[in-house]
Amino acid sequence: MSLRIYNTLTRALEDFSPLEPGHVRMYVCGITVYDLCHVGHARANVAFDIVQRWLKASGLRLTFVRNITDIEDKIIRRSVENGETVRSLTDRMIAEMYRDFDALDIERPTHDPRATDYVPQMLDIVRTLEDKGLAYRAGGDVNYAVRRFPGYGKLSGKSLDELHAGERVAVLEGKEDPLDFVLWKSAKADEPRDAQWDSRYGRGRPGWHIECSAMACALLGNTFDIHGGGADLQFPHHENEIAQSEGANGVPLAKLWMHNGFVNIDNEKMSKSLGNFFTIREVLQKFDAETLRFFIVRAHYRSPLNYSDVHLDDARGALRRLYTALDAVPPADVRIAWNEPHAARFKAAMDNDFGTPEAVAVLFELAAEANRTRSPQVSGLLKALAGTIGLLQRDPRAFLRAGAALDDATIQDRIAARAAAKKAKDFAEADRIRQELLAQGIVLKDSATGTTWEAKP
Repeated sequence: MSLRIYNTLTRALEDFSPLEPGHVRMYVCGITVYDLCHVGHARANVAFDIVQRWLKASGLRLTFVRNITDIEDKIIRRSVENGETVRSLTDRMIAEMYRDFDALDIERPTHDPRATDYVPQMLDIVRTLEDKGLAYRAGGDVNYAVRRFPGYGKLSGKSLDELHAGERVAVLEGKEDPLDFVLWKSAKADEPRDAQWDSRYGRGRPGWHIECSAMACALLGNTFDIHGGGADLQFPHHENEIAQSEGANGVPLAKLWMHNGFVNIDNEKMSKSLGNFFTIREVLQKFDAETLRFFIVRAHYRSPLNYSDVHLDDARGALRRLYTALDAVPPADVRIAWNEPHAARFKAAMDNDFGTPEAVAVLFELAAEANRTRSPQVSGLLKALAGTIGLLQRDPRAFLRAGAALDDATIQDRIAARAAAKKAKDFAEADRIRQELLAQGIVLKDSATGTTWEAKP
């Protein structure tokens, strides 16, 4: 294959070839379902939706597992606050998650396991780790002893002495080392009964990290091709997954590790703890779902993504230009010939660590050529290539008319921009603005005294 992927573990671009020829096994950490999904969740899940789509477009068979964390401290707290069972809360939030993901055209994974269905497998791993001397009991809890695992720190690239008990590392009584983490938590008297399981250690529940190890290995095997997630999961979650899984099984957990970049608000990482986050539902009240998806796709998955209404407005305008080309030149049904120059450049971009910014640039080249040549084959190739990354599959006129109501000031600004383009003899830009407004139901009328407009009936 020509596909190259950046491996967080080795900090290098690597030629990718699946462990089993023609079949990729991929695990991505999913959502902890206690609240509505936010833009950070959208960014991560669109990023790995692009990965799964491109792997399949490349002719590979894909087994894709994206877990659902349905037992965790935040879930228990929220269920108690709401006065509902854990299952009632998580069922409701899973339905809301899929409502958001479906709106963003995120394809369903092959498997979406719930952590609560894999507690026996988690307990098997805990027992194996204890038998190997990598875990120890502390009261009713069982902790992992990180200093007994020689490879701890290899994903984060830090030694044990450099790592410390920081964000998301709970410092609890009974730990031999601050970096040790809990594998099994003993039940507390005030916790709901449906958040507890019987075990050889007494009633309790799994720690967060052990959940992914159990689900990944149960569904994909002890070693699989790709493990993905947000950059915030690299340490401690993914580091701990490696320690648990490799400590228990004695083989590498994943051949390649992928991490998507943060979403920033005013150059500060978006997070619930800082209170500077937006739910997907809130964003979709102002912008259509494909605009949000396009905004995410235009940035490389590993780069920071700066969120603002201004950037979403810009993405909406850019997406409209692509749909305007499809509306002006109805596309023919095209089967992609990957040796065609535009298709070859698109493929080269995607094969270079899923380089969507460069791939999107090719889409704009095709839109410009379709407008110039009026070729249905060109616009058909535009639509077909965009489809491999989940874009431009709607009816163009429906997209262009959706939310197309413009205020007078915006229309006058576009008229002024068109006049400036004509004065500069940039007639292609002037015509593009006319077509853009026409697609939004605005008809321009030129006369000796200037330009006026009216709305199409």
